[in-house]
Amino acid sequence: MITPDNITGLVLAGGRGLRMGGTDKGLQVLAGKPLALHALERLRPQVGALLVNANRNTAAYATFGVPVCPDTVEGFAGPLAGFLAGLAQCRTPWLLTVPCDSPRFPTDLATRLAAAALSQDAEIAIALATDHEAPDAALRPQPVFCLLRSSLQDSLQRFVAEGGRKVGAWTALHRCATVPFNQPGDDPHAFFNANTLDELRLLSQAQGDAGNRHRPGH
Repeated sequence: MITPDNITGLVLAGGRGLRMGGTDKGLQVLAGKPLALHALERLRPQVGALLVNANRNTAAYATFGVPVCPDTVEGFAGPLAGFLAGLAQCRTPWLLTVPCDSPRFPTDLATRLAAAALSQDAEIAIALATDHEAPDAALRPQPVFCLLRSSLQDSLQRFVAEGGRKVGAWTALHRCATVPFNQPGDDPHAFFNANTLDELRLLSQAQGDAGNRHRPGH
């Protein structure tokens, strides 16, 4: 079995945030807390250790109480650079990555990805979900929601050193399982990501509506 203690969780907050006006996305506030902190708290029960990948305002991220690992590749090289930064500090057999801007990701994400990796003898497991930015309702890979063996560090290092930047192009080199998150009871908006300030406002409204439904009298 792949237990939580076998997994290190990594919150990816190292991007430029260009679609959000260049702000540090992980520090944008949702319901009184930074987005990255929401992600860390949602991930904590699912894994044995936590890391956050950040390239700016590292002192602010350090206040969350988990190790901060900046990219080891220069130039804001994308999610794979974050993967590498996490793998450099990972001390467990598996690393689970999630982005900082999707605070509603499933509470059983690690369990379901791990089960698929184990049953399919895969080195990587990736979530499949509907894309809120797409006009149809087709399931698509969500490659930054990725469970990967920490032993793949050398492979990823080579891929990035050769100029590779796309997560899908790298995962295609390895045994990869995909896990659909569209089962009865799954939140259809679990993978909604706040790439822009307008999307952050939508997420804030959704959080408020969810909170109201759980208050007495609603």
